[in-house]
Amino acid sequence: MTDTHIVSEIRAELGEGAYWDPVDQVLWWVDIWGRLIHRLDPAKKAEVAFPTPSYIGSLAVRASGGLIVALMDGFYGFDPVTRTFSPIVLPQSRHPLTRFNDGRTDRQGRFWCGTVFEDPPRATEFVGALYRLDKDLSCRKLVEGIGSSNGLAFSPDGKTLYFADSQGGFVWAWDLDPVTGDIEHRRIFIDFRDSGGCADGATVDSEGCYWSTMPESGKLMRFDPDGQLMRTIMLATSIPTCCEFGGPALDILYVTSARLRKLKDPLAGALFAIDVGVKGVPSTPFKG
Repeated sequence: MTDTHIVSEIRAELGEGAYWDPVDQVLWWVDIWGRLIHRLDPAKKAEVAFPTPSYIGSLAVRASGGLIVALMDGFYGFDPVTRTFSPIVLPQSRHPLTRFNDGRTDRQGRFWCGTVFEDPPRATEFVGALYRLDKDLSCRKLVEGIGSSNGLAFSPDGKTLYFADSQGGFVWAWDLDPVTGDIEHRRIFIDFRDSGGCADGATVDSEGCYWSTMPESGKLMRFDPDGQLMRTIMLATSIPTCCEFGGPALDILYVTSARLRKLKDPLAGALFAIDVGVKGVPSTPFKG
């Protein structure tokens, strides 16, 4: 039986972007629609929320101090002490129908983040992209033609990039050069077209297996390094959104969720902590 706990009183509109800081032993996560950054100290049971000036998609701890955050139009530095945001590069400033969404650092400390088309009630347009922010703060677009960027994760050895288009029905895998950050040899890692499912936020465990949240279905799924389904966990709410290993031993899987201004479920938007019986890989800070 899987041991699951609710670890926050907060009910997010659209929880996402979970990142465990192994140094300070805290969990950072975001509420996109609520325009909030959350910081949870599980040992002290202390929570702090920081308002953001626009929708925030994802974040990571920055080696030089503070956070790197992906706001609606681009990348910013955030200082939690002064609560100030400093623009770094804004590649989406001329694309009003998209916003930055899922993001994560690779094993070398580069920050990868993709965009999502969002202009309801218009049908999805595949105009999103995947970007990489390097240590010298230069930004490069690497993948185009995306409807909804999600599912970013990196293999434990840093040589495989996983990335999903939630509107396209796939999780892809690329070979990743750890030194240059270049990617090649795109292939289908998981194909959800027959099931009608889609991947949202994801992470990788120490055994190289890929964990993905499955919105609308209430599922958390684990896939082996060949993309074969190994395990399905049913959660107590229908829209899980992102997952991240944390805790002193990296043996707790934190899962964010959403209520989307419509769900009456009392656990919609909750933050879950799950003992799944395996450990994660430490997150790398952004080194720019």
